[in-house]
Amino acid sequence: MIHQFKNNGYNIVLDQASGSVFSVDELAYDVIAMFGSSSEDEIVNTLSERHGVDKSEVTETLADVRELRDSGNLFSEDTYEDLEPMKAGGNVIKALCLHVAHTCNLNCTYCFASQGKYHGKEALMSLETAKRSIDFLVENSGTRRNLEVDFFGGEPLMNWDVVKETVKYARSIEKAAGKNFRFTLTTNGMLIDDEVIEFANREMHNVVLSLDGRQHVHDRLRKTYKGEGSYERIVPLFKKLVESRGGEGYYMRGTYTHFNTDFASDVLHMADLGFTELSMEPVVCAPGDPYALTEEDLPVLFEQYDLLAREMVKRRREGRPITFYHYMIDLERGPCIHKRIAGCGSGSEYMAVTPTGELFPCHQFVNDPNFSLGNVFDGVKRHDICEDFRRCNVYAHPECRDCWAKFYCSGGCAANAFHATGKIDGVYDYGCRLFKHRMECAIMLKVAEEEDSAEE
Repeated sequence: MIHQFKNNGYNIVLDQASGSVFSVDELAYDVIAMFGSSSEDEIVNTLSERHGVDKSEVTETLADVRELRDSGNLFSEDTYEDLEPMKAGGNVIKALCLHVAHTCNLNCTYCFASQGKYHGKEALMSLETAKRSIDFLVENSGTRRNLEVDFFGGEPLMNWDVVKETVKYARSIEKAAGKNFRFTLTTNGMLIDDEVIEFANREMHNVVLSLDGRQHVHDRLRKTYKGEGSYERIVPLFKKLVESRGGEGYYMRGTYTHFNTDFASDVLHMADLGFTELSMEPVVCAPGDPYALTEEDLPVLFEQYDLLAREMVKRRREGRPITFYHYMIDLERGPCIHKRIAGCGSGSEYMAVTPTGELFPCHQFVNDPNFSLGNVFDGVKRHDICEDFRRCNVYAHPECRDCWAKFYCSGGCAANAFHATGKIDGVYDYGCRLFKHRMECAIMLKVAEEEDSAEE
């Protein structure tokens, strides 16, 4: 399958199955569009007149396209369905999201987790449960050496001692177990202090910091329980932490809503504050919520992604680049085809653990009894649910089979699909359209980077 698009002045052609990407002129763009559906004579006659060029030039371009086709770089066939790696089953777990705190010191209006309580009661994970979670991960990780643990909430710093002791315990057993733990901390920043910074710099492979951008945007929905905004408190703390980490091993994670569809301004505001590792996610909420994104917002959001991409090209050329999470793709050494088919591994390779030790496919399913997998003390009991998630690869979505972006999204987020359609193998159409536009911008950025490098 071929996908052709124009973005920020570039004519881009993507071959879905091979992953080949081409930046072409207008003539080649039109030749490829007609190739296979029109005769060569029709292509030559039509395009020589359309572009005002000699027929020999169209013929030469046709020959180039034919050569690319014959080499498997254009119009290649999707032969990967038989791989379907997740059908094979298995019980190897490589990552846990530890909900050490089902409570929060912020009262964010749009919080999908019901202000950190996940539609349940406030709770803190005990050290016993946290240690058992580490043991459970080791016991179920098979021969995998690198294991990942994300301290999550609510707000995990509200259970800071357990975080520290859990890391200490994991470090004490990892050598004998033949494992290497990589820890991540996700925090709203309100409780960051020198001790947190020192510990995070020593032990946390990555720190995710919640900031929605401009102060008026951030403070509108990310308030304390007193109704006060949190921007002025957390931004200096974030700056101190990031500077102490040498500007690495972190990223800012924001959320945009119907109230700030001009979200590119928020991303660039964070960049102007000195943060270079950036993410901005569309809000996850019920359609009727006042801050929910609407169909009318989509054209504006597309424009914002285009604007952000243009600005990123400009800043890179000026020697002040920024990274935007949704534009991070590797066209040469990207994920293997098995990973592209299988996706994130939620419910199979990755699970979330509640303060009581209950297991769920990921943080977005926590406290839904229909998705309770078992617990870290007794192990996984609902292998049928795990198998459902394991089979939820890109080929499990009928809507994805003929989609040019399927090997970039792997069928999309199972949680978003479930909340939108009631099925984990459904398709969240709104998110799908956003994703495809982001991918066009991401590919354009790579093309611009390659062309700039070629000119140097």
